[in-house]
Amino acid sequence: MDGQPGRRRSNPYELTDETPVYVISVAAQLSGLHPQTLRQYDRLGLVSPDRTAGRGRRYSARDIELLRAVQHLSQAEGINLAGIKRIIELENQVAALQSRVAELSSAVESAASAIQQREAAVHASYRRDLVPYQEVQQTSALVVWRPKNKRSQD
Repeated sequence: MDGQPGRRRSNPYELTDETPVYVISVAAQLSGLHPQTLRQYDRLGLVSPDRTAGRGRRYSARDIELLRAVQHLSQAEGINLAGIKRIIELENQVAALQSRVAELSSAVESAASAIQQREAAVHASYRRDLVPYQEVQQTSALVVWRPKNKRSQD
């Protein structure tokens, strides 16, 4: 499994942004942070790398990007770590919601297409040769009807 729960790679040897490949010393160099800072971020839940069987941390390219973003928010923007954690949580929530909206939009489009196909099939099944429709002309003629008296016929 890669860094996101519920997602599996089709090829276990395929490298993606979520593939945990960097040990903590390399991740520290790539992110420009001290290894102890990475450990602290892990303890706080800001960046949670995958673990090896021996409990060693393995960082992915996405983790490195996140470490850089945390550093930028902390250093350049002056946001405290609790605020950064909340920002990360909200960004993850937005990404999940956007994914769900895309999924639901696709389902709605599929359903609309199926409905259109069914409507077309129903309209194609009409038998137009049975009753030709002719519009009746309206007139203002008056017709008087007088019933025959039964007694007068006997």
